[in-house]
Amino acid sequence: MSQVLPKLRYARSHEWARVEDDGTVTVGISDHAQEALGDVVFVELPDVGADLGAGDDAGVVESVKAASDIYAPVSGKVIAVNSELEDTPETVNSDPYHDGWFFRLQPQDAAEVESLLLDAETYQQHCEEDA
Repeated sequence: MSQVLPKLRYARSHEWARVEDDGTVTVGISDHAQEALGDVVFVELPDVGADLGAGDDAGVVESVKAASDIYAPVSGKVIAVNSELEDTPETVNSDPYHDGWFFRLQPQDAAEVESLLLDAETYQQHCEEDA
């Protein structure tokens, strides 16, 4: 069974969001998503400075099985990307919640994190329904 971390929020499209101490939001894909994709071989990240709306395409993750879009879970400006994934995309498989993060946003509205995203328990139920 996939690991779901209780302190994160989740999108139905399988991105996770972690609110940092400075109010920024770090984004990656869930353990469930990386397991479904299989071995990740390439990650396309958004440009730093890009303005994204909630649900906008923010990049692509490719595996040996498929390519999948990455969506912005909340609206905001991209302030950082995990450039390490360019050389080691497999980090998404081995550590999706820490070293495998994708990008960081300065959210337009911090309340979106609570209103648009699922808590861990609800996300776990969503994954079980998808199976």
